[in-house]
Amino acid sequence: MVEVYSKALKKSVSVDRVLFEIEGKKKGATIVFFAGVHGNEPAGIFALESVLGQLKKSYVKGNIYAISGNLKALKEGKRYINEDLNRLWSEAQIKRTLQTHSIVSEHQEQKEIFNLLNSIIAKNKGPFYFIDLHTTSSKTLPFITINDAIINRKFSEQFPVPIVLGIEEYLHGPLLSYINTLGYVSLGFESGQHDNKSAIGNCIAFINLVLKNTNVVPHLDSKKHFKTLQIATQYLSDFFEIAYLHRIENNDNFDILPAFKSFETIKKGELIAKHNNKEIVARYRGRIFMPLYQKSGNEGFFLIKKIPRFFLKLSMCLRTIKADRIFVFMPGISWHNKEKGILKVNLKIAKYYAKSIFHLLGYRSKETDQTYLFVTNRERVSKTKNYVKEPWF
Repeated sequence: MVEVYSKALKKSVSVDRVLFEIEGKKKGATIVFFAGVHGNEPAGIFALESVLGQLKKSYVKGNIYAISGNLKALKEGKRYINEDLNRLWSEAQIKRTLQTHSIVSEHQEQKEIFNLLNSIIAKNKGPFYFIDLHTTSSKTLPFITINDAIINRKFSEQFPVPIVLGIEEYLHGPLLSYINTLGYVSLGFESGQHDNKSAIGNCIAFINLVLKNTNVVPHLDSKKHFKTLQIATQYLSDFFEIAYLHRIENNDNFDILPAFKSFETIKKGELIAKHNNKEIVARYRGRIFMPLYQKSGNEGFFLIKKIPRFFLKLSMCLRTIKADRIFVFMPGISWHNKEKGILKVNLKIAKYYAKSIFHLLGYRSKETDQTYLFVTNRERVSKTKNYVKEPWF
């Protein structure tokens, strides 16, 4: 066990890999919460302790697991020790982790979490919900991030918070992207700034809403928790899409202007940061998202744009009828792996195809080389049938 300290609460708690394992007396869904995947983000740990520590087993219909992420980093209050644990979940990296005896701290953490994850899936029938709890270095409204699959969208809409799509295109190897390849509902919840007490309160509200919306704690009174998040988000609950990421390298000199908040509106040409002594301005009007106010991390800031509801409804209709089948009849596009929903796009032939067309039908670009772009469709691997009888579907 390790001691985890909260600056917001000014207290510590002892945690192990499995924070909670609660089996209800009646059959139901299985929820898996992750907290502390980044060691400088303990809010989720303390929120889970607050909610699940007081939950009576007799109230539970189904199963609840709460898993600690990077234990060594949590102990030291650092984002990570050697490598970012939330950037290691690519297929190739998982294979390397399992086949080698690495001394890298996060590789050992990943192996334990991977084995635990598989044992939970093997032990339970589902439907499964995977929830990753985080905070940010900047001030922010609470929000959800999801890989763009219909089951993720539908479930996320049950919460009164902004929902951000497309982050998987810009991050390599996050835990939830791996879980999405397994076909399950998975979402990330960012509850606020790292050491702000309200981040813990927002996380507590969100956890309670997850328990209610999955029907795992069916008689839970969720009205006050719903209201808590409505007020915290200033009643903003639209869908947004990542439009730009400003990347930085480990040894770069990056200074973002002070006092930016996630979801703050910015103008085209507005000064945002200085990167290696070069001024960085906004390429277009939008909202700044997760500006970096800590030393560790390679994402300086994102720009996001609101998605019109019309396009959300259109994309859902097109995906339902599997309209993406037309892609393989277009020049320069072929199946790379039909079972996994991966298309291969020849950039020399199909370079003018708009990214928004692929997004509309559920494809997100993941890998590229000089000749080909590989885009992945979450719908083809989503276990949608497992969720059709859920109350929110």
